[in-house]
Amino acid sequence: MRVAIILIVLILCAGCEATFSNNSTQREEAGTIQFDKEQGKYVTPVTLETVGAVNPDVVFINGETLENNVHTRWAEERLGIRIKYLWTITDINNSYSNKLRLELAKGTLPDIVTTRDFDLINELIDSGQFMEVGQLFDQHASDVWKDAMMEEPSVWDAFSRDGLKYAIPILDFEYTSDPVLWIREDWLENLGLAEPKTFTELEAVMEAFTNQDPDGNGEDDTYGLTISLIHGVNTWMADSSWVFGAYEAIPQQWNLQADNSLVYGSVLPGTKEALHLLKQWIEKGYISGDSQWYDETKAAQLFTSGKAGIIAGPYWMAGWPLSDLNLIDAHARYKAIPLPIGPEGTVLRRGKLPVNGAILINKKMEHPEIFFTYQNYLFDYYAVSEGEFTYGLAKGYDWNTINETDDKDISEISPEEVIFENLRVAAYTLTFDGARIPSYIVNETPEDSIEVLLSQQEASRKDMYTGPPTTTMKEKWELLGKLEQNTFNSILFGDATIEAFDDFVVKWGAYGGSKITEEVNDWYDRKQNNLE
Repeated sequence: MRVAIILIVLILCAGCEATFSNNSTQREEAGTIQFDKEQGKYVTPVTLETVGAVNPDVVFINGETLENNVHTRWAEERLGIRIKYLWTITDINNSYSNKLRLELAKGTLPDIVTTRDFDLINELIDSGQFMEVGQLFDQHASDVWKDAMMEEPSVWDAFSRDGLKYAIPILDFEYTSDPVLWIREDWLENLGLAEPKTFTELEAVMEAFTNQDPDGNGEDDTYGLTISLIHGVNTWMADSSWVFGAYEAIPQQWNLQADNSLVYGSVLPGTKEALHLLKQWIEKGYISGDSQWYDETKAAQLFTSGKAGIIAGPYWMAGWPLSDLNLIDAHARYKAIPLPIGPEGTVLRRGKLPVNGAILINKKMEHPEIFFTYQNYLFDYYAVSEGEFTYGLAKGYDWNTINETDDKDISEISPEEVIFENLRVAAYTLTFDGARIPSYIVNETPEDSIEVLLSQQEASRKDMYTGPPTTTMKEKWELLGKLEQNTFNSILFGDATIEAFDDFVVKWGAYGGSKITEEVNDWYDRKQNNLE
């Protein structure tokens, strides 16, 4: 009997020890994610795993890398978050997306994945490996971040499935890719020309820029306009959507019609007229005959090398890449001007939702709130230029004081003492740009180019289909895209006549375009009736 009692006691004690041990572990685990509100950081540093794409244009100093730099050190010191990169890769020829696809197949993705590749985002969502994030966002996002997202709720559409959200949009500034016209101001003066306000005046300027030696070097080596066509006519730089917009069509996106239906812009009658005009400009030598091979950067190099006098692109191009022009010609001058008025008095240009990628959270991540702690801080301070981020992300990197050794508190530094550097620390952040509120740049940045942009604010036309790929899109969109690209290039640079466009429209509908149009309009009707 006594032996039995002793055994029972021993068993109970063992159970007590086990319970105590488990509770200790739980307290220890809980301690690793214990957040000190007064200090604004985790008591014991926590790890956030991710992977990274290193854009070739991103610059590091002091021997830093994406894995170890002023921002990753800040995150650990300020928030108690260790950003751990499982791997990084130089992002050339879609290498980052391809690497992610391999890791997706193996099921070896990190806590957080961020990407700007919308096709890949859909693949990641459809894999089933990532969390529904709508409830997480509602629960953990700061008020500043939520208000920013509410400025354009449609940014969620592409990442939603059956009313649930599976990726968090990376917000961008409003109008960030809408084009204005950049023109060589010194060339205009050299030839005694005024800024073109209509297509007729534009053609006269292009003719002069092409044939009247605007740079005065005595050689026939200049073009009136440079455009990129390797990715189509609707591009983020060296864009030609405005040429089509003059004929009330924005290609490569869905246009809202007077009857409240959506039509793919590339098959509208106005697209045919614009192709005909572009073909004439190419034949006259105003545009390089190699434009069909130019990506956006290559097309811009024609301008920055002093070989083209006009390029269409975003308001921020003055900082990059157009400033490269002054590296070879210190006296060169360029400026932003409004898009010219088309033959029928119309001005339209490509618009874009203020979203520049997405954040996906792995279902395996135990504490997704860690990411929200990080991103909330950037929205609450960096996005609104307050507190330690009043002037930038890191003193000595993207900003400094005139007296660089001055150790004043940020609150004691006046704007007159600040100098801004070209180093983009925001590119080191998990979301590529730190944190952006769509309306902020328009409201707060007094630049001449923004004034030009907003002078034609009503001309902006966004893609009206903001949902995920439809069933038929998944099957046919790549084929239809190749058909469009080949047809347009054949018209512009080959032997095809403009009548080839009509044949393209018929084939586009027969090869799946008509069915996609039905699916897109079904989605749009449901969205308009709050059923989506």
